[in-house]
Amino acid sequence: MTARVKKKGAVQEGEVPHHRLFEAIAKLRNSDEAKRFFRDLCTPAELQAMADRWCVVGYVKTGESYREIHNKTGVSVTTIGRVARHLTYGEGGYDVVYKRLNENKNVKKKATASSNSKERETE
Repeated sequence: MTARVKKKGAVQEGEVPHHRLFEAIAKLRNSDEAKRFFRDLCTPAELQAMADRWCVVGYVKTGESYREIHNKTGVSVTTIGRVARHLTYGEGGYDVVYKRLNENKNVKKKATASSNSKERETE
């Protein structure tokens, strides 16, 4: 992918323009910061498009049909197909975040289960 021509000084020579954006996103510390950043950066329609894509990742990964996913989420079958294509042939970004979020859920579930069993032992 080639860099777009920008105004002088907007992008350093040899730098891919979106590299700075990715660095900025990586600096966000929590979901509240991310929400504020993306609300400033994106239009409501752009945010909705990204949210729609992310919303269907789990359903696609579990093998639900596009029609079932559409009926559950209202996301277009075209968008669902696009997500599925990127899950299969993309760069693995969806998978990285999906796995990390699920790891966090599993850790929280284990911690809750552990504390619940300890509470029962002390009763």
